[in-house]
Amino acid sequence: MNEFSENKNFDISNQKVTESCPSNIALIKYWGKYENQIPANPSISYTLNLCKTNTEMEFIADEEFSVQTFLAGKEELKFAEKIEKYFRNIEKYLPWILKGKYIIKTENTFPHSSGIASSASGFGAIAKCLMDLDRIFSGQIDADFSLKKASFLARLGSGSACRSLYDGMVVWGETKKVTGSSDLFAVRYPNEDVHNVFRNFNDWVLLIHEGEKSVSSTVGHGLMNTNPYAERRFQEAHENFALLKDILKNGDMTAFIRLVEHEALTLHAMMMMSEPAFILMKTGTLAVINKIWDFRKETNLPLFFTLDAGANVHLLFPSDKDESKIQEFIIKELVQHTQNNGIVKDVMRF
Repeated sequence: MNEFSENKNFDISNQKVTESCPSNIALIKYWGKYENQIPANPSISYTLNLCKTNTEMEFIADEEFSVQTFLAGKEELKFAEKIEKYFRNIEKYLPWILKGKYIIKTENTFPHSSGIASSASGFGAIAKCLMDLDRIFSGQIDADFSLKKASFLARLGSGSACRSLYDGMVVWGETKKVTGSSDLFAVRYPNEDVHNVFRNFNDWVLLIHEGEKSVSSTVGHGLMNTNPYAERRFQEAHENFALLKDILKNGDMTAFIRLVEHEALTLHAMMMMSEPAFILMKTGTLAVINKIWDFRKETNLPLFFTLDAGANVHLLFPSDKDESKIQEFIIKELVQHTQNNGIVKDVMRF
């Protein structure tokens, strides 16, 4: 048991709550985990602004425990089974959770299977709804504790979801480089330690492949258990964290680009070194990466990329005097490599 376990009386009643939670994109990647969603290395992300999940949770007290889920108005039975299992797993932290029926209606502001982490925003929104109910039933009024516990609960649903509960740059995983960091929940990276040049960023996502991935993230994480390069990767993540801390402080954009792209490619290198090996990048992914490198070499403009565990490309560039030139290049040269001219335009939520 830990600080999030509860042993108190609850006054449960019929309730309906609504919450919204954004997605996030990792700069230093989390790939590989231990039991109970404990990360094998620390990660740092920034939170998106427009790409989010909106969730309504209706709790009907004293009915037999069950969960109904609707995604964009369509009932999703498999997702309901997943949420039921999740609720049973977190009962020790919310003792009232199995004492009623749930009707959960959720929708994303971004396309499904778009390479934007819907599990992060989805479980983040569910965890926030659960903590809304917990505050109502228990009378808990400590907002900071509730947010911290929501991050803890979100992690148990989807690891990276714990980072979506906060704005700005967010750290998950214990590291000596960030005071208060933990494997159990995420914490904000100190705003005062982030140079102004990194505070106002665009993230345009090219939808190279809109279907389901050939290998799920859950399976991919599991394959790190037998990956011969895993331990070196986990060590490198700590080393890169130390480098990034200095970069964020001094505003070195060139070093930032180099590190972020290296982290993205290392993530996919780990997939290729797994047994069995798998490749989630597509030909369009590689074409975009090469064009970005050529563009940067020719113009010296700060357009760069990161990747999640999929084929789609997150295009990162600061909002400044040169962003119109970068946007023009993206539309003219890069969108052609998407599946259906698909692009999602977002910004960092700082």
